[in-house]
Amino acid sequence: MVPDFRAMPIEAFIRFLGVEKGYSEHTCRAYRHDVKEFCVYLAENGMAVEGCSVCPTAVTPRLIRGYLGALHRKNTKKTIARKLSAVRSFFEFLVGRAVVECNPAEQLQAPKQEKLIPAYLSVDDTFRLLDTIGTDDLAGKRDRAMFETLYSCGIRVSELVGMNWFDIDVDRKLVRVSGKGEKDRVVPIGRKALAALQAYREALWRERGVESNQDGPLFLNCSGGRLTARSVGRILERRLGECGLPGSVSPHGLRHSFASHLLDAGADLRALQEMLGHRKLSTTQRYTHISVDTLMAAYDKAHPRK
Repeated sequence: MVPDFRAMPIEAFIRFLGVEKGYSEHTCRAYRHDVKEFCVYLAENGMAVEGCSVCPTAVTPRLIRGYLGALHRKNTKKTIARKLSAVRSFFEFLVGRAVVECNPAEQLQAPKQEKLIPAYLSVDDTFRLLDTIGTDDLAGKRDRAMFETLYSCGIRVSELVGMNWFDIDVDRKLVRVSGKGEKDRVVPIGRKALAALQAYREALWRERGVESNQDGPLFLNCSGGRLTARSVGRILERRLGECGLPGSVSPHGLRHSFASHLLDAGADLRALQEMLGHRKLSTTQRYTHISVDTLMAAYDKAHPRK
């Protein structure tokens, strides 16, 4: 049975997330999907009022626990935790609007997450990837500039594809990035990435007539539109294969490589937190990886009673 959502003010909740919380369109879309999926579960389990609408006041912690149990059959722990977070946030919104008296999901615990280190590249393998991307054509120049920028700045792939030309301050070697929750930050960019971007920009002018004083999407697809995060992932997989590296490294792996390489070289963790755009330092620590050799070298150098 497909439920009627009239009793569940889902769209008001989504507007609240976008307007008052500043969540991105992508995040709002994910929340809408997860809350509607929960309502479908309720309707399929006899929670439809008079066979029609789903009523939020009838939802109990026991019902939500049943939903989580059903999710365990086909979903990872990370996905279940995300869906529970969406339901909890939805009922927090309903409490704030006096639709329900209390949040039935407030005391429910998400499944314990496994702390997995994403696949990343060593310094040598990163150089191998970047240096072997051919630049004889426009696609090659774009891909070299794209992955040089991703590795140089340590930004998220969603931030990369959202960038425009005017976000780059060439003189100051800085890039303006619009991060999660539409929170802007400024990060450094290296000269190799800037040189690759300049070469790509000149090729765009020669082959597509895109003028240097014209703003617009930084990275274009073959049709002239903004490149998507999914396309960047496919391109990276192909480029990794071309130079004999494992294709399991995602664009996020280049971000992780950036963080690990800077930390191994002695970068300050707080500065790295700012560059990565993390609210919590603990998040930065999960993204980084210090080799045992680096730890031992630091210990031998600094400890007074080594």
